Amino acid sequence: MTRRPGHVTTGPYAPPVPRRTMTVTSADGARIHTEIHGAEDAPAVVLAHGWTCSTAFWAPVVRELAADHKVVVYDQRGHGRSPAVRPAGHSTHALADDLVAVLEGALEPGERAVLGGHSMGGMTIMAAAERPQLRARAAAVLLCSTGPSELPAESRVFPFRSPGARRRAHRLMLRSRAPLGPVSPLTRSALKYATMGAGSTPEQVEACARIVHACPTGVRAHWGRVLDSLELIGGVGRLEMPTAVIAGTADRLTPLVHARRMASVLPDCRGLTELPGRGHMTPIEEPEAVVGRLRALVQDHLRVTGVDGGRSAHGRATPDDDARARRGEQHKGDEQHKKEKTA
Repeated sequence: MTRRPGHVTTGPYAPPVPRRTMTVTSADGARIHTEIHGAEDAPAVVLAHGWTCSTAFWAPVVRELAADHKVVVYDQRGHGRSPAVRPAGHSTHALADDLVAVLEGALEPGERAVLGGHSMGGMTIMAAAERPQLRARAAAVLLCSTGPSELPAESRVFPFRSPGARRRAHRLMLRSRAPLGPVSPLTRSALKYATMGAGSTPEQVEACARIVHACPTGVRAHWGRVLDSLELIGGVGRLEMPTAVIAGTADRLTPLVHARRMASVLPDCRGLTELPGRGHMTPIEEPEAVVGRLRALVQDHLRVTGVDGGRSAHGRATPDDDARARRGEQHKGDEQHKKEKTA
């Protein structure tokens, strides 16, 4: 039986009602709760949430984008309405499997999308970088408040001067099975300090607290172990599609050093947006900025129409587009042959 995720039920941070829901089955049989918002024939955006969160985390982004986009959100395994799995089912490989299953299950044949990943959701996209399904489906990517490696060493929740002490403290935090308890003034203050900027509103803090506290303790600890030993910098270097990065300057969980490192490694980086004073929860702290970057990626890399563009508004490849791609490959082959003859 699936659980109903915790979230606020009124206001701008309450999740909108999806147009339809579906359960996608991943490679190992895990069931992934998936929601589709907006019009079926609109340009598609697929969003992956982070550690201890759920589809509800994207509420203000979905609410804005669904007016003129098809928006797909899903609960990572063990989070929200996606049932928990055995301990062996927690890995970056499994995250990539789940994303691929959602892309294949929620998008139409040939349909492409702009992908957005926050925190562990961004790591999910990095983990899937070499999957042919990702390369076929992703027109562009937004990596939001995330990092590829060395999370315990770089985090600043515990600002110890000693790198060793800082690493040990953050490893304990990631792996902890301590219950968070009910949402209270004390726990809201702790969550705000660890994950949000000083200027976050009480409504934003409440929305995040309700979501994070709903994550089961065991699920939080299992995924925390994965994050503790994360090594995905190679995946960043293999994200060949246009990719933008966005991060808060006051992020203690994945500090700005991660965003700058990713921007320097990405093969086709389309800019790093730094949000002054914002923390780790940028889709809730500053949804307008996140929506703006997603819209720009759709406009530049997905929403192309007409014969010259070679793509429909869905981002599907047309026969003309396929022919141009084949001609391009042939041209590259001819050029390579010429170089070999001259050498």
